Amino acid sequence: MRDAVIVDAVRTPIGRRRGALSGIHPADLSAHVLETLVERTGISPEQIDDVMWGCVSQAGEQAGNIARTAVLAAGWPDSVPGTTVTRACGSSQQTVSMAAAAVISGQQDIVVAGGVESMSRVPMGSASPNGEHQPATVLDRYGVERFSQGIGAETMAQKWSLGRTALDEYSLRSHELAAKAADTGAFDGQLATIPGVLEGDEGIRRGGSLESMAALKPAFAEDGVIHAGNSSQISDGAGALLIMTSDTAAEHGLTPIARIHTAVVAGDDPVIMLTGPIAATAKALKRSGLSIGDIGTFEINEAFAPVPLAWQIETGADPVRVNPLGGAIAVGHPLGGSGAILMTRLVHHMRDNGIRYGLQSMCEAGGMANATIVELI
Repeated sequence: MRDAVIVDAVRTPIGRRRGALSGIHPADLSAHVLETLVERTGISPEQIDDVMWGCVSQAGEQAGNIARTAVLAAGWPDSVPGTTVTRACGSSQQTVSMAAAAVISGQQDIVVAGGVESMSRVPMGSASPNGEHQPATVLDRYGVERFSQGIGAETMAQKWSLGRTALDEYSLRSHELAAKAADTGAFDGQLATIPGVLEGDEGIRRGGSLESMAALKPAFAEDGVIHAGNSSQISDGAGALLIMTSDTAAEHGLTPIARIHTAVVAGDDPVIMLTGPIAATAKALKRSGLSIGDIGTFEINEAFAPVPLAWQIETGADPVRVNPLGGAIAVGHPLGGSGAILMTRLVHHMRDNGIRYGLQSMCEAGGMANATIVELI
């Protein structure tokens, strides 16, 4: 039976908005991880059947099929195609699912999955500068004037009785864990550093306190609990994974890191918009035959602090296993690149620590979520 394995996974360090990576075109940022991937594995670019690339704001420099532009920027042969995918914040996690399906079905042999977002150069919302343009039929159906992730985060905090102190404590934990991971070299094996530009995640802050967090004003409601400190950072970054069957890997003398065990996508409440990982996790576990206790580590994207906290409450997952290297609150969330970046973090952490199963999920605009379970080889 054919399978899909991740042979290698790399990511750029994540840059802050208007920070170290802001001077790099998103196609060149993408090309950097593509080049690094082939350098590390020895695969010749002409052997790659497709490059599936996630990107959310497909406008400006990220328009016109950024996947194909990235392939050309990497200097790869004209014969290598590319396609750009959007499933909101889960775009590059979706490319991993698509790549797995392509190699398992036998339609393709070797695929690169990944994604990019340069939020410095192509600001969030650039693809729809005048708003989401939701039709009245949809707005009327849900009784809202507009959909807002920020308001959704506030609603989520209220629904799960998550006060500001709990959210801020979780956010400080994210920075502390990310700093520890960076300082102990936990990210070294996965980073495609850019010498002289950026060699580590730029958004990590050290020495924060509840007192310093308390000075930050609510961002979405006057008496709200969501603010810049307990939300994901606006960022720049890219990630890429090399995916093939285990037989193809053996033919090329390559040793995979992990097998893609189960991949699902789920829809949930589009108004709260952020609860999708709860439904997607339940769906993935049911399909896989595994229990929450079988999963040794989780990457649940920290779009806002209520997301992983409510998810923990609903799933019963061990908090120690959730985002053990910190998350997007600490390092940032470069939208279309985040799925590949989280998967890169996940599989390297599993290999470094001998963890058999890992699960990744992330909330997505429109109330969706991907969930992917991977198994260490």
